[in-house]
Amino acid sequence: MNRDDLLKLEKSEILDILFLIIDEQIAKIDELTAKVSELEARLNQNSTNSSKPPSSDVFPRAQSPRKSNGKKAGGQKGHKGKGFKITQPSDIVVSHNPVPCAHCAHADACTAPKEIGDRRYEVDIEIKPIITEHQKVRVHCPWADEIITGNFPAGITSTVQYGANLEALAVSLNTLGMVSINRTHEILKGVFGFPISTGTIATMVKNCAHTVSKTVSNLKKVILGETLIHCDETSIKVNKKIRWAHIACTKDITCIFIEGNRGQNGMDAVGILPKYIGTAIHDCWSPYFKYNSIRHGLCGAHLIRELIAVTENTRQEWAEKLMNLILELKATKDELLSQQKYVAPLHVWEEYSRKYDEILREAQAQNPIPEKDPNKKGRPKKGKVRALIDRLVLRKDQWLLFFTDFTVPFTNNQAERDFRVFKLKQKASGSFRTEEGANDFATITSFVSTARKRGISPFMAIRDALLNQPFAAR
Repeated sequence: MNRDDLLKLEKSEILDILFLIIDEQIAKIDELTAKVSELEARLNQNSTNSSKPPSSDVFPRAQSPRKSNGKKAGGQKGHKGKGFKITQPSDIVVSHNPVPCAHCAHADACTAPKEIGDRRYEVDIEIKPIITEHQKVRVHCPWADEIITGNFPAGITSTVQYGANLEALAVSLNTLGMVSINRTHEILKGVFGFPISTGTIATMVKNCAHTVSKTVSNLKKVILGETLIHCDETSIKVNKKIRWAHIACTKDITCIFIEGNRGQNGMDAVGILPKYIGTAIHDCWSPYFKYNSIRHGLCGAHLIRELIAVTENTRQEWAEKLMNLILELKATKDELLSQQKYVAPLHVWEEYSRKYDEILREAQAQNPIPEKDPNKKGRPKKGKVRALIDRLVLRKDQWLLFFTDFTVPFTNNQAERDFRVFKLKQKASGSFRTEEGANDFATITSFVSTARKRGISPFMAIRDALLNQPFAAR
């Protein structure tokens, strides 16, 4: 409609058109304002207010939400240190006489008593290949009047092959050390003086994964009997595709499996959560709640990060109040545990519960659910803040389970720590070339992580497995 058309209209009609235009502009401004806020919040994300890793933080580094406990950095008074100690007798002893004695004309006839004034130890290693020749002996038995022959050990199957120590070292470098197969080849060639082909190293890793897979399968069965487990999932790149590593772990067991789906389909394929009956600690990823036989406990660290994000992006006071309340709950629990009390007094819990509800009522008042626009289909968008508030109300018992049941930890850090090796592997290598390689790495990582938790040297665990003597799953 142009100016001439407007002049032909009545005043009331022009006002109606103007008001309609104003309403449309206001709606557009509101939409753009919300979009700007969303983009600013996304730009403001860092490791303290989201699930982004610390390595993604830009300078200056985001401050930790942890409060100072007043203690100085380093070991505290009374802490028993663990220094470098000599645990076996010296292989070589070198005596250093006084310098004048070396040039003394009477050195050979000197009878002056000598004593050790001080000792210092130099710890080094000697690296050299050890070639063992296995001979199968044949002999003609005079009593049986027949030729009898000895047998090679079970692990000796080729004319020339590598031993378990060397094979375990190659696998450890490639998996634990995050060293590529090519660089592993270079290191072993430089150390031992003879080349081990990249194909052989790849075969060693594959054979190790196959060898420990039975133990990992048994660990999967054992973890189903645990009363509390930690669960998480993380994306990995496999041959230019996104795959998902799913973890279920305890302080003694690690089980990691690769699937093509992050949600319930992937969890079902892993086969742990559909059969598990117990307490599972995880983030608030909705597919976990499909499993009704599980008692769910939610990660407090994830909640703290979300509340920090709300505080920084919206300046709403309720988020900081709730964060302080959650941290106070944790401190109270820690104090009670230090007093060997394993349940909070009822009146203490009721007071905290009342404060929690009061803060969330304040949050709901500040973030009302938008009214439905009759001109638009579907439900109105609540926004991230209101969605978080609704989760806090709906899942109050699960967020606070760590306080109502002292056996439940505050965070899901156990799973995140056990997963860290996957992120390090991708940081070093970029991605996995094949699905089989990703699965082999997950299998070996599960085995080695479990061994480490049980006080077994990862290298020794791999070597023993290659000798068909893996540790027991239970």
